[in-house]
Amino acid sequence: MDAAAVATRRDTAFAALAARTDPFDLVVIGAGATGAAIALEAASRGLTTALFERGDFGQGTSSRSSKLIHGGVRYLAQGRIALVRESLRERARLLANAPHVVHRQAFVAPCDGAFDWLRLRAGLGLYDRLAGDLGIGATATLDATALRARLPTLSAGARHGVRYFDACFDDARLLWNIVETAIAHGAVAINYAPVVALRKDGRGRVGGVVIEDAESGQVHEIAARTVVAAAGADADTLLRMDDANAVPGVTPSQGAHVVVAREFLPGEDALLMPRTPDGRVMFAIPWQQHVLIGTTDTAVGAIVAEPLPLAAEIDLILDTAARYLARAPGRADILSTFAGIRPLARPPRQVRSARISREHRIDVTDSGLVTITGGKWTTCRLMAEQCVDVAARVHGLDAGLSRSADLRLSAAPARPAPADPLGAWGIHAGALAALARERTALAAPMHTRFTLPLAACAWAARHEMARTLEDVLARRTRLLFVDARAAAEAAPAVAAVIAAELGRDSAWQRAQIDHIVTLAARYLP
Repeated sequence: MDAAAVATRRDTAFAALAARTDPFDLVVIGAGATGAAIALEAASRGLTTALFERGDFGQGTSSRSSKLIHGGVRYLAQGRIALVRESLRERARLLANAPHVVHRQAFVAPCDGAFDWLRLRAGLGLYDRLAGDLGIGATATLDATALRARLPTLSAGARHGVRYFDACFDDARLLWNIVETAIAHGAVAINYAPVVALRKDGRGRVGGVVIEDAESGQVHEIAARTVVAAAGADADTLLRMDDANAVPGVTPSQGAHVVVAREFLPGEDALLMPRTPDGRVMFAIPWQQHVLIGTTDTAVGAIVAEPLPLAAEIDLILDTAARYLARAPGRADILSTFAGIRPLARPPRQVRSARISREHRIDVTDSGLVTITGGKWTTCRLMAEQCVDVAARVHGLDAGLSRSADLRLSAAPARPAPADPLGAWGIHAGALAALARERTALAAPMHTRFTLPLAACAWAARHEMARTLEDVLARRTRLLFVDARAAAEAAPAVAAVIAAELGRDSAWQRAQIDHIVTLAARYLP
């Protein structure tokens, strides 16, 4: 299926809504990882499907993850064997279905002493055995010489190490590819379309949604046989929309990350830091030609659209890195820092957020609203399959068998893309090159420190429903997350490209640039 030929423009999606006379089989509220996966699951099973997002696709937690697709090494210590097995199966499926954005990654865990080495070696050996035929590389032990060959910037303390394999990914690009594939299977997907009310019949049963076009202010009533709330951290808002007395279903937890230059971890292996002051593990991962370090697990009260890392979280990350790296990064070395809110399914009793299960929960309210909370990126496909199964059973939908386990995403090339700046764009890489040939200026890089061409920005506005400068700099490309200063510097050139695609004037460009300059300052400590 040629994704480039599929109409994905936002106005086309609204036209499809206006032309529709029958109710949708399923409407999904929220286009993060879970909601997008549900839309793809439903559409690929033959259900008429609509997906609505109040902001941009993946604007919340789903673009602010730790970039790990993994079975959950730390869940082994908790005895969560079933969760590990489930995650390892889903890891294999993502590697097969999205090889352009999900890739195998080697991790090295240094050990201070023999006991730590034996414990890690045993745990990771079990990890390999649980993966079985789905394993992506055997765990190996490293002596001091091999350890420093793999991690040349490691501090002098560790004398042993363990090397194992897991997977990393580009979350925002994968999110868009899932949305794009859902559209290719007939779904209608619209960003900047907040749900402002639920439609209910005389019996109080949910029968659709009311959305508002955030750009035009127009209100649209959408009839649906089933409504699924996959609103992530905003799940409780939807629950209260359904029932003002609804019991909260989410416990929010914040995870912070910092991004530094590649020189701090110049090899190809990621670093697992097995000991942090708060008893968790932390990772330093090669990502986007830089190094991503995180994450924290901090309970938070208020849920905000643009969460900021706390000073204590940044200190924890830098202090942990200093224990393992000979030359550790300081605050002046941070190129960008960001945080995401984990929408953990609320447990029956109060526990520390780091101990709350990452498993998901699916509920159906008295009015028939299907809700899904919790979960993680690795298992979003399985969550979607189970959610559609529940929706079909409860509401009598004629859903076919699930196809998503072996469903390659629309942008996935026949073979894994080479490790270059266009790798994450899959089959669109050639289209970007053609676009750059049409307009010579689009062949120039977005920024001297970020080699993705301006053609990617034009493509994002034309084909990927990017509506703002932030959409392009933060999520279609990842410049804001990689280097906040570079994002501010690139803003004028990128704004001009987007304005040309969307027909925006100079006042729009100035406002967009001002917003990015302000936002970029917030991404620096």
